Amino acid sequence: MQITQHTNRDVSQRQRDTLERLASERDIWVSTAHPDHGPHQVPLWFLWDGQAVWMCTGANSATARNARDEPRVRLALPDTADVVLPKGEAECFPAQEVPTEAADAFTAKFGWDPREGEGPFTYLRVVPKTVLAWRDEPELRGRVIMREGAWLA
Repeated sequence: MQITQHTNRDVSQRQRDTLERLASERDIWVSTAHPDHGPHQVPLWFLWDGQAVWMCTGANSATARNARDEPRVRLALPDTADVVLPKGEAECFPAQEVPTEAADAFTAKFGWDPREGEGPFTYLRVVPKTVLAWRDEPELRGRVIMREGAWLA
């Protein structure tokens, strides 16, 4: 997404724009941390179900291991001109235990079903507790659009 005109959006418009991006985009950056090895960040495909972000990764990946040990994660949509930063706690589901509705929606979006893939996979579910959103410096003030799991608009 390329933003050519900078306007100072109110919280309601930022929320609408954020929800539209969560519903339509494919990739999200996931930041986890390990107490000995520090931060770890990777891009993953994601699905927004209206309440939570669902991602899938190898069950033995650093992302899955970190999320199991320290569930606090930061997510980021990949556009620095239209920043969206959800933060929450990751809940891990082995592929065979993920709720069917979420797994089927993930499969429909990407044409890939981790439940049938080689090797074990883990789904990560993150319900945002905080969301920051801004476009350029004029929107830094008021960039918090969700706090403690509640939209501010």
